[in-house]
Amino acid sequence: MDLFGTLTCGVDEAGRGPWAGPVTAAAVILDPANPIEGLTDSKKLSEAKREALAPLIRERAMAWCVAHASVEEIDRLNIREATFLAMRRAVEGLQHAPDLALIDGNALPGGLACEARAIVKGDLKEPAISAASILAKTVRDALMLELDAAYPGYGLARHKGYGTAIHAEALTRLGPAPCHRMSFAPVKAASLSA
Repeated sequence: MDLFGTLTCGVDEAGRGPWAGPVTAAAVILDPANPIEGLTDSKKLSEAKREALAPLIRERAMAWCVAHASVEEIDRLNIREATFLAMRRAVEGLQHAPDLALIDGNALPGGLACEARAIVKGDLKEPAISAASILAKTVRDALMLELDAAYPGYGLARHKGYGTAIHAEALTRLGPAPCHRMSFAPVKAASLSA
């Protein structure tokens, strides 16, 4: 909220690039009366620091929501549109409807019920986007640990679904699991050779 009472949420995603798992988005409205020290782009923080900040964000923010687009939605829509879908769900899920959404990146999801602005490197410039970045990353990482338990052998807990050499080798050896994005070229190639 600013001096004029405008409710502004920051929005960011985690998991656009991986070969497995959902894409996750978060929306956060920070409370100026309850500041949180140390907010920055989640990729600049250690895992321990992200895990320490995430509960503070949930506790001190005026509103927050984390949402996903599933592997099936990614494969049906494409990763860009699925990311926008997750972002819309996160904004719509906020306990307070924002007047303005600040979105990390250079493109905006359509269909938001409020004004929106894209901010390149917004997760470094806007604390609300930084907070959203941290929530999206920590929630998605926790989901990948669950998927690792459900689909052992791929190393999902370690690489979080990203395209590492270990992941590529496991895909070749085991073929894709239901958590893999079949529309992604390396997964598609592994499914054809399996």
